[in-house]
Amino acid sequence: MGQLQKGSKKLLNAWAFYDWANSVYTLTIASSIFPIFYSALFVSEIKRVVAFGYEFKSTALITFVTAFTFLVVAVISPILSGIADYVGNKKNFMKFFCYVGAAGCIGLYWFSLDRIHLSMLFYFMGLIGYWGSLVFYNSYLPDIAYEEQQDSVSAKGFAMGYIGSVILLIVNLAMVMSQENGADKMQMMRYSFVTVGIWWALFSQYTFYVLPKGVSSGHKVTKSIIFNGFKELKGVWGQLKENLKLKRYLYAFFVFSMAVQTIMLVAVYFGEEEIAWGSDDAKTTGLIVSILVIQVVAVVGAILTSKASSKFGNIKTLIFVNFIWMVLCFYSYFMETPIQFYIAASLVGLVMGGIQSLARSTYSKFLPETEDTTSYFSFYDVAEKIGIVIGMLIYGFIDQITGSMRNSILFLFLFFLAGIILLYRVPKEES
Repeated sequence: MGQLQKGSKKLLNAWAFYDWANSVYTLTIASSIFPIFYSALFVSEIKRVVAFGYEFKSTALITFVTAFTFLVVAVISPILSGIADYVGNKKNFMKFFCYVGAAGCIGLYWFSLDRIHLSMLFYFMGLIGYWGSLVFYNSYLPDIAYEEQQDSVSAKGFAMGYIGSVILLIVNLAMVMSQENGADKMQMMRYSFVTVGIWWALFSQYTFYVLPKGVSSGHKVTKSIIFNGFKELKGVWGQLKENLKLKRYLYAFFVFSMAVQTIMLVAVYFGEEEIAWGSDDAKTTGLIVSILVIQVVAVVGAILTSKASSKFGNIKTLIFVNFIWMVLCFYSYFMETPIQFYIAASLVGLVMGGIQSLARSTYSKFLPETEDTTSYFSFYDVAEKIGIVIGMLIYGFIDQITGSMRNSILFLFLFFLAGIILLYRVPKEES
């Protein structure tokens, strides 16, 4: 098909549709069924596992593996973006990571403690596939949408992602709850991982069909080109010195994103371990219902946040959303009952979609006039990933040492407070 014009409805919809395709990973694998499945592999009183020559608390192990994956993404994404810029075909890189992630999800069908290293490799593939593809997906935003369209199309992508992932989660939930005994429930969870991989690979085809691939240079990739991405990051860092607004916003984003992403990655593990559900069946149902609540409310949250940013400005809206996150950390330290967890889930949903879509579009709007959007978004993604590595390591160490995730979640309070202070320092030009 011929290349569509920038800003065209079909192009914007095709871009946003990738959120529909890949968000099933974040919901089923990262946030709900896999954490429940992983926790169920352990005897309730013995949440320890030996891996890589050490004994870990089960939640700390998955936290450390997640942190390692994000470190890998942070290192390789500049290399990949540099190559993608040079050969002019970032779509192929986006496809590669999409398929690696989908294969990793399907591989989780064979996840077991007896094959812990292979199992963690499949988990690693899913995570690196998701975040690796996002490097190139996010960099398309300024290419396909004009500045005045970016807030709304970014929010639309997140909203589509939430709706699509909820649909598949309901199907997965029905599969799991249709079984009576624990072993059959676990088997249905394994099938759920396979459905995620198939959904992700299948629905991404429309996005890949419509998005422009760029102009291929036909040049061979040399050693200097491989490291060109790091040179580009250094160049972006140099340019930030002349763009105070963007630089200060990035500082704030680095800090609050560190906490947001950590909470989203560990929320179900926290609910599984720290909340008194009464029985294993009640726990499984309660946790999945909580995730459904988060997703449904998040659609509303993304839309409300987009409207609020239009009225009050992006920075003021982000400050308010960070304040709610800060209150949530404090509240979470004390919650013990399922009802309290549901209340927290509702509030998380309200601010989760909003802060993600608004953070992405605010960065896009603050960019200087440039055709080199991939380098800027690579810098954004690297900052986000390094933040997640630090956040997850701190969370994991506190969990491993103190034996309680409550202490870890309370510590994240400080990151949101620092984020608010740093957002106040962003120059007051209206965004």
